[in-house]
Amino acid sequence: MNRIRKSPIFSAGAFAIAYTFAATSFAASTVVLNPGPNSQEELQEALILAEDGQVIQLGEGTFEFTRGLSLDVDNVTLRGQGIDKTILSFKNQNAGSEGLTVTSDGVTLQGFAVEDTIGDAIKVKGALGISFIKVRAEWTRGPDPSNGSYGLYPVESENVLIDGCVAIGASDAGLYIGQSRNVVVRNSVAKYNVAGIEIENCYDADVYDNIATHNTGGILVFDLPNLPQQGGRNVRVFNNKTVDNDTKNFAPPGNIVGLVPTGTGILIMANRNVEIFGNELSGNDTANIMISSYRGSEGEKVDPNYYRYPEGIHIHHNTFGTGGEKPDGLLGVMASTAAGGPPLPDIVWDGVTNPDKLNDGQLPADSRIYIHDNGDADFVSLDLETWLTDKTSAKQNRDITKHAGSLPSLPPVKIPQDS
Repeated sequence: MNRIRKSPIFSAGAFAIAYTFAATSFAASTVVLNPGPNSQEELQEALILAEDGQVIQLGEGTFEFTRGLSLDVDNVTLRGQGIDKTILSFKNQNAGSEGLTVTSDGVTLQGFAVEDTIGDAIKVKGALGISFIKVRAEWTRGPDPSNGSYGLYPVESENVLIDGCVAIGASDAGLYIGQSRNVVVRNSVAKYNVAGIEIENCYDADVYDNIATHNTGGILVFDLPNLPQQGGRNVRVFNNKTVDNDTKNFAPPGNIVGLVPTGTGILIMANRNVEIFGNELSGNDTANIMISSYRGSEGEKVDPNYYRYPEGIHIHHNTFGTGGEKPDGLLGVMASTAAGGPPLPDIVWDGVTNPDKLNDGQLPADSRIYIHDNGDADFVSLDLETWLTDKTSAKQNRDITKHAGSLPSLPPVKIPQDS
């Protein structure tokens, strides 16, 4: 019975019940569970005793939980009857931070919702292969700083697929993928979160055919210091609608996303080789696209190997509507002041570059920012680092032609379970 070692809630007293449950229910390849007064015990036992390759099928209705759930068995499928038909409710949760924690490989989560967890809705850590298919994570009271940080939260994982999912009300990021490799996020909706979709410290990610609306910031591509995996790179953000992101930032104090200005369409921070194309951006009142270096807080100890500059950014064939009329937050106000007031242009770059890489004032060709074929989109480079120390010497530049040219298109991300 080694499968039960990692469960903190599987008591010796429950052993006989669980053993009987396993003997009668696991003979078949699929276990079926329906909502009832013992949902907590029944589902957790099913997750503990599952065999490699097991399908756990959840019936229609609302399952009530007071404690978090966990899964550490490989190649298990947890499947409900639909994103609005099978509800895992944690509104009365009094133990555990997450709703569901997964620490195994090859898991598929499909066709259900997780609502009102104390902390993160679904956290996956260290997985080789994880698929979220038509899963909803939501805090039903709407934007609130006491909501959990993350909706769908795979971290330190490889081969991550998020397809047809919905995230609502997260106080950090609705769909967050961190420190992972080979990531696909598509056909999903993120709304009323601080960050709708966040790709953080990841290698090779495709984010496409999503809708990010009524968040503080729609889509974030970040690389942050002091994390086990740094040097985020090779990210494509394409064919998304990131519109009307207008929810006031409600992140708890001290959270890095608390600095995201209300009304940000796409924000790229300190990432490399990022391609932004085919997106629709409109109604984002700080800026439709912002590109920024990382600026540490006063006294912050930053890993000396961390690289804080965005490089190799390729922005092309996007469609821009209104935006930039009401810059918000510290970053938005600084950008607006440095640029000479609103409205801010469609594409705002802080203008900060690595001085050690400059040759005659130019970065190497593969490290530059390229902007082309975006209709009548306008642009500003803020020279923010100079502006912060000597405003009279700062040289803002709105000449978008200085960023003519292009980079080779990044290759599509392929993950085994999506073949």
